[in-house]
Amino acid sequence: MSSNELANRRIVLAARPQGRPTPDDFRLEQTRLPTLADGELLLRTLYLSLDPYMRNLMDEAGTSYASAIPIGQPIVGGTVSRVVVSKHPQFRAGDLVLGNAGWQEHAVSDGKELSPLGDMPQPSLALGALGMPAFTAYVGLLDIGQPKQGETVVVAGATGAVGAMVGQIARIKGARVVGIAGGADKCRHAVETLGFDACIDRHDPLLAARLADACPKGIDVYFENVGGEVFDAVLPLLNLHARVPVCGFIAHYNDHAPTAGPDRLPRVTSAILMKRIRMQGFIILDHYADRFEAFRRDMATWIADGRVKAIEHVVDGLESAPEAFIGLLEGQNVGKLVVRVAQD
Repeated sequence: MSSNELANRRIVLAARPQGRPTPDDFRLEQTRLPTLADGELLLRTLYLSLDPYMRNLMDEAGTSYASAIPIGQPIVGGTVSRVVVSKHPQFRAGDLVLGNAGWQEHAVSDGKELSPLGDMPQPSLALGALGMPAFTAYVGLLDIGQPKQGETVVVAGATGAVGAMVGQIARIKGARVVGIAGGADKCRHAVETLGFDACIDRHDPLLAARLADACPKGIDVYFENVGGEVFDAVLPLLNLHARVPVCGFIAHYNDHAPTAGPDRLPRVTSAILMKRIRMQGFIILDHYADRFEAFRRDMATWIADGRVKAIEHVVDGLESAPEAFIGLLEGQNVGKLVVRVAQD
């Protein structure tokens, strides 16, 4: 099979979202793939990762670490794929690989960004529990948060791809873990399935009081990936020398105007100064060279011995990606959200 014999379905950015994305911001289209040149491979996408950072790349400015997605081009995203045809000396047809083919069923690659996965029995885990989201949790919590035995760790988005891993790793390190999640069912999942000590519903009108009750000794580590009213509830509870790793602020990803309400900056900067808080942002791309192998070794061991549960939320079909992504930004998923694009 040659690449130019294939009609490739892909989802492209039809318009830049104004606030929350809508289905009209995406377009499913069909194209022909280019003919393979020497040194290239044809990939068939099996699994597609959906992650909050994609929303930032839909804006015209993009981010400091990735360019904006051009209008009319496929949405970016991590993928697990099979090599269908190879003209590359390092890959053979049938190889399972991790890459960044984006929101499409097939892709042509030069092999530069591909990582072999071998005979991985559950390959979708390379996009979640053994991939970028869990790696984000590992580096942010252990390198910046540095939880100690008996300390209190709080994480928002507690049942999402990153938050669920933060809480479980913190428990392994001997910390007391309090999650914040959207709804009673998610909080029950955090405690009963993931092993959190407590979980607070972020929709509770008494969120701040509930969190204070759950953290009678204050908060030593807050893993920040949400922002908004959740951070407002956390801030007064941070202890002296608290650590706050920041990997995201999903509550504000859809903002297209300055947030209404009082200026929070003086209160935040005062707390950072008076309590000697360490608040540090990080981009996980910076840490693959020196930390990924240790992460993969530790996480594989923790999953194998049952100390970490790898929860996935799987939806079927490429055409399901836009609605699933919109739901992700609204907190509808439990665990790592992946699209099963094709059966292996």
